[in-house]
Amino acid sequence: MGMSVGAKNAGGGRRRRGGSKKAPMSEINVTPFVDVMLVLLIIFMVAAPLMTVGVPLDLPKTQAKALNADTQPITVSVKADGQVFLQETVIPIDEVAAKLQAVATTGYTERIFVRGDGNAPYGIIADVMSRIQAGGFTNIGLVTEQKPDR
Repeated sequence: MGMSVGAKNAGGGRRRRGGSKKAPMSEINVTPFVDVMLVLLIIFMVAAPLMTVGVPLDLPKTQAKALNADTQPITVSVKADGQVFLQETVIPIDEVAAKLQAVATTGYTERIFVRGDGNAPYGIIADVMSRIQAGGFTNIGLVTEQKPDR
């Protein structure tokens, strides 16, 4: 298919019926595209915080500042009733080290965060941390909430 640009009566001297010859539209209307993209942006902005909920705990409050972490850490949570979670899955306290070692075989060597409910017995949190350390992990951090400034 060829197209002649700028030549009058390129069709062998014949003109179309109906008078004027319409040129093909060479502009793209981006308004619908922008509308769709803005709607998707709003949906993801609202949905993104909801995807990082985790296990609901009443964390103790401290004066410590927040850590800057680029990767998603492994989180071990202890609820007030003593239940232990790896990420969001309930696990028996005896299997904490074994499950973490299974995760470590996939190449994960980052910090492990322990989230203990403020009402959880200190002995259970200490037991979980000792089991993590006995499993060969030394980079263990406790997660707390920051106290509001007065």
